[in-house]
Amino acid sequence: MAHSCSSPALHEHTTPAFWFIFHKNRILIDVRTGKPKIPLLRAIEHLPLEPVSISHVGSIGDIDCYAVESLKSAESPEGMEYSELRPLFTLLPDRHFSMAGKAFQIIEWDRTYRFCPRCGAVVTKKPDDRAKICPSCGLVSYPPVTPAIIVAVVRDGKILLAHSRRFKFAFYSVLAGFVEPGETLEECVHREVREEVGIEIADIKYFGSLPWPFPNVLMAGFTASHASGEIAIDTSELTDAGWYSPDDLPAIPGKGTIARQLIDWFTANHRPR
Repeated sequence: MAHSCSSPALHEHTTPAFWFIFHKNRILIDVRTGKPKIPLLRAIEHLPLEPVSISHVGSIGDIDCYAVESLKSAESPEGMEYSELRPLFTLLPDRHFSMAGKAFQIIEWDRTYRFCPRCGAVVTKKPDDRAKICPSCGLVSYPPVTPAIIVAVVRDGKILLAHSRRFKFAFYSVLAGFVEPGETLEECVHREVREEVGIEIADIKYFGSLPWPFPNVLMAGFTASHASGEIAIDTSELTDAGWYSPDDLPAIPGKGTIARQLIDWFTANHRPR
């Protein structure tokens, strides 16, 4: 369900709703209690905003959630401030951060996908779906989701961890990469491990998934075992890689990431008895 900026969603609700309000890439956060929260309000028409789009993005429990793109951020409402989304990953409840990520992706798609990629005509929102349709050629397009894999490879009670050149901090993580066209998830797991560290793997098992809204990635997690070969890193991607026991891990990603979930799975299942 989508709304224009003149939607009744702006006005007083009978019950409060969660409002995920973005100006560019920054989200408005309620900080009155000293801990960041998503604003829970009956309406937002009294806030100093210039909303250009409003979309209903789901619910948390029985509370409706709305994504709002605002043109104005100079005047933060009293007790609120704008924040980058990524630092809130460990500060918001998981469900709230997940919904914030969904809201951000929908706003970004609405902002950037305005013309048909086939014929160039201005597209319109499809009233019965989360999609846009070209009134000229009829092409229907949906918000983009980019699939990627992430895998914990285990050998003789040790996990393969690497430091990527992309990492801003000195931590190590499991291997990950984007799925290529025509490739299955399992084929991608094999290819990424082979390309990045030069080894072959076996016993690939699905672990779980996690959306990552920077900007629109869906991470599919796997576990695997070492089959053959020794580590030979791709130096254009990695600075280092090695095998680590549960009691000798380097700095690793924070809680909540699927990388950390995979590493925690390894430590829980491979400590010496």
